[in-house]
Amino acid sequence: MTVPPPDTAFLRRRNALWQDLRAATPGTPAFERLLTQLSDLIRWDRARILAGLGLPDEPLPPIPEGAAP
Repeated sequence: MTVPPPDTAFLRRRNALWQDLRAATPGTPAFERLLTQLSDLIRWDRARILAGLGLPDEPLPPIPEGAAP
C-alpha cells in the first residue's frame, strides 16, 4: 500500500510552523502555542519536536511521595 504525497497546503503550513518555532523564544506562550499547533499537525510528541529543534525536553516535575504514579 502506498501513501499519497502530502498536499502543498499541508507542507507550507508545516514548514511555516517549523520556521516560526525556530524563531520563537523557548518557554514563551508563543513558543508553546506554535509547538502545540505543530504537534497537532504532524502528530509528533513534544519531546520529538524539541529534539528536532536541538532543544532538551523539559523535565517533568517530581511525583510527590505517597502519590500513585
